[in-house]
Amino acid sequence: MRNILFLFTFLFTSVTCFSQSYSFETLIDLETTEVISQGNTGTCWSFSTSSFLESEIIRLTGKQIDISEMFQVRHTYPKKAWNYVMRQGKAQFSEGGLAHDVMNSIRDYGLVPQSVYSGLETGATGHNHAEMIAVLNGILDIYIDNPGRRLSPKWQAVVNSTLDTYLGEDITTFNYEGVEYTPKSFQAMTKINPDNYVSITSFTHKPFYSQFILNIPDNFSNGSFYNVPLDELIETINHALKNGYTVELDCDVSEKTFSAKHGIAVIPEDEATAAEAIISIRPEKTITPNYRQQEFENYATTDDHLMHITGLLKDQNGTVYYKVKNSWGTDVSRVANNGYVYMSEAYMRLKTISIMVHQDAVTNDLKKKLKL
Repeated sequence: MRNILFLFTFLFTSVTCFSQSYSFETLIDLETTEVISQGNTGTCWSFSTSSFLESEIIRLTGKQIDISEMFQVRHTYPKKAWNYVMRQGKAQFSEGGLAHDVMNSIRDYGLVPQSVYSGLETGATGHNHAEMIAVLNGILDIYIDNPGRRLSPKWQAVVNSTLDTYLGEDITTFNYEGVEYTPKSFQAMTKINPDNYVSITSFTHKPFYSQFILNIPDNFSNGSFYNVPLDELIETINHALKNGYTVELDCDVSEKTFSAKHGIAVIPEDEATAAEAIISIRPEKTITPNYRQQEFENYATTDDHLMHITGLLKDQNGTVYYKVKNSWGTDVSRVANNGYVYMSEAYMRLKTISIMVHQDAVTNDLKKKLKL
């Protein structure tokens, strides 16, 4: 009888341990701005990079500034349109983009605060670009079809007029906190220099410690990325966070075990436990560089979504997670953790497409290897 009771107790304890609900302790929590929603748009690239830059402005100046996401969107669409038209419709024209597109826009056009360029139509409280992107696609496809048998240069003016109608006319001067600025002088005030930021990735089909153009659909502007071994990519993220730098993240969120509703992203060892893994701790896969490469090449890992890494946590077993700021709002019926997702290292290792960090956030050893 005593043996039966012991066995029952052992089994009960084992099941209880195996079914632990998540409990987190904060390790690092870097300052950032509040979580907002990108609405019905595909502009996570601008929302996440703007959030990343807002944290950089806090770090560099001590000022908390809400910068305009749509100012960069407004200035990036003409570049997308040019690429699409000049490639005669054989390139992608969509809402997607990458972090370096925001940096390219800032380099050319500067920064403005949200208060002077919201990109919202009169009376609107949220973004909805469904109609705008359909109109732009229609316009560009008509010009690409070239019914006049000679492409008219008017298409650029028509695109700009459409963007002005939906997002608002470009802004050249404005007042912020009693000071008159241009977008470039405002950028100078924030101390954001796009040339101080680097994009880093990890894939085995290209040489390490060199740059290459990452072949993903949203890289319409042919941005280059430094390629490093997977362990050094993770080390870079950790080193940045531990030294007060947040990190911009491009990753795949199509997995069943990425759940904004539960605020969790994990890679369970047993895929059959996916539904349970987002609510209670399950053993996770060991992610190797070869497995990561395989999942990228077979399209299991795709370029889906950009977010912002702002901290580190650990669960009750000591497993480390990344605190990732999303741009899907804070509605508790849709998201947990006030709009943040707690992402395990296994998920980060497998599903990260790339990161962007300030070059000073890179380890000295990696700087030498990359010749930064």
